[in-house]
Amino acid sequence: MTTSAFLQRIGIHRHDGPSVEALFALHAAFAESVAYETVQYQLGKGGPLDPAAAAERIINREAGGYCFQMNGSFALLLTELGYQVTMHRGGAQTSTRPALVDASHLVLTVAGLPDAPGQEWIVDVGMGDGLLVPLPLKDGTYRQDPYDLVLRSSDVVDGWRVDHDPRAGMIGMDFESAPATIDAFADQHAHLSTSPDSPFVRVSTALRRTPNSVVALRSVVLAEVFADRIDTTVLESPADFYTALDDTFQLPLNHLTADDRDHLWKRVLTQYEDFLARQSAG
Repeated sequence: MTTSAFLQRIGIHRHDGPSVEALFALHAAFAESVAYETVQYQLGKGGPLDPAAAAERIINREAGGYCFQMNGSFALLLTELGYQVTMHRGGAQTSTRPALVDASHLVLTVAGLPDAPGQEWIVDVGMGDGLLVPLPLKDGTYRQDPYDLVLRSSDVVDGWRVDHDPRAGMIGMDFESAPATIDAFADQHAHLSTSPDSPFVRVSTALRRTPNSVVALRSVVLAEVFADRIDTTVLESPADFYTALDDTFQLPLNHLTADDRDHLWKRVLTQYEDFLARQSAG
């Protein structure tokens, strides 16, 4: 990975060394410019777990990533820039999935900043509609528009819990205090990125943070969540779909062939039609 190319990709033109301000700027820049996405898993090719390989795809705008790739590549970038980064095993709770820690989510913490030596920070650019900037690792309620987040001790593991806003896609996320390595996520990555049963394979998704909203594309439904409203549009053509990926999520996907694009469009359209059928069936 070329550190300067990664910084240029996320719009950071200068980094003078680790600090609280610089960490917040890096986190926000990454969350605003690199899409959390499972589009890459719709073509049956999986995707790399290796942080350097994931970073190269992000730099080349061939993909964004999901938690392992997003936080893995961000950890690599931060380490190269001199930050003290630790990986942790985590797990997300949803309406169909209980609270547990099974290495289905990768979380980072950062410590040892020169201007806040006693403070640790949760760093997580891999929750999609999660953090815009780091959270101090201490109990509290934190506003990150358009959501309110609660950080507290976990009930299921020796570690921490982020309770997400009720309007978000997940209920919450727990993670262990113990450190982990990227290899701890290999089995989950293999399943989540390739199995037909994986939610990341079943539905194509892209999410990106802005300073005051979350933009989400699920199959062909484009929505933007603000503090006071949700704006929704159904993309009705391949041109609209690929324009949204390029303009809104910075994913031009120039490496895809014409056949790949045709296959992907038919797949996301079928996902939307299946969703409508389930709604009609109650």
